[in-house]
Amino acid sequence: MVLKDCLDVKPGEKVLIVTDDAKFKIGSALYEEAKSLGAEAILMVMEPRKVSGEEPPVPVAKAMEEADVVICPTASSLTHTNARINAVKRGARIATMPGITEEMFAQGAITADYKEVENLTLKLTELLSQAEHVRIVKDGLTLTMSLKGRKGIASTGVYKSRGMSGNLPSGEAYIAPLEGTAHGEMLIDGSMVGVGKLAEPLYVKIVDGKLTEIKGKDADKLQILLANERNASLGELGIGTNKKAILCGIILEDEKVYGTVHIAFGTNTSFGGQVKADCHMDGVILKPDVYLDDVLIMKQGKFLV
Repeated sequence: MVLKDCLDVKPGEKVLIVTDDAKFKIGSALYEEAKSLGAEAILMVMEPRKVSGEEPPVPVAKAMEEADVVICPTASSLTHTNARINAVKRGARIATMPGITEEMFAQGAITADYKEVENLTLKLTELLSQAEHVRIVKDGLTLTMSLKGRKGIASTGVYKSRGMSGNLPSGEAYIAPLEGTAHGEMLIDGSMVGVGKLAEPLYVKIVDGKLTEIKGKDADKLQILLANERNASLGELGIGTNKKAILCGIILEDEKVYGTVHIAFGTNTSFGGQVKADCHMDGVILKPDVYLDDVLIMKQGKFLV
């Protein structure tokens, strides 16, 4: 399904599997399947990156640029890296699978009706592109940010044309908010990169686009976000669109859960922003109210569009 339905791999195409020690078994399975389809398959294995958004080794990045198709089952995400950006510019079709597990191939988001996912994702992406500002409200807390001049990105799970890329499994519409405009407070209560599924909510305070305070159980695991202003920058707003996605503690699937919102801190240069940080770390917000230009499009996690 990954190779044929989502990436349309053809005989003779150069298909590069980039994996690491932690996800080697999955990477090997994809490599064998690519060979069985008649592709020129290549498998590259590296040490796991320390954080999501950290660049792969230079030889891996160079190989990505030369491939027709790149699939990245890795422990930490390569989605928001220059390596992926440059490979896309060269025309590669790329599916990143950060944190993917064998169980995730058999249930949850990967089993969705991807036509349905695509339709809702494209609709929400257009609304994000048209909006000038967004307001998220949850449990009496409010977070606002400007989207003016920024374009939404659709991660539909279907990447069949040159230069298309995104996560697998997928189902989200996301955007890079205008730097320095995010302001307010919020509870991240679904999951958080660096922690997993949350037993207790994390409270975050954001001033002039930067995370200034994070409190709650396991907040001590997220100090990299306060290490510098780049890491602290609110770099992404996303909306989950996959009805089959299950909140499981792995952000690859968690951020796709239907009716959730996620915000991320750190790098956003790969989708229209200006921040290149040491990381890209997402947090999922359950059952929020979401307003685009003061129009309510989601109420307690239920879409009104």
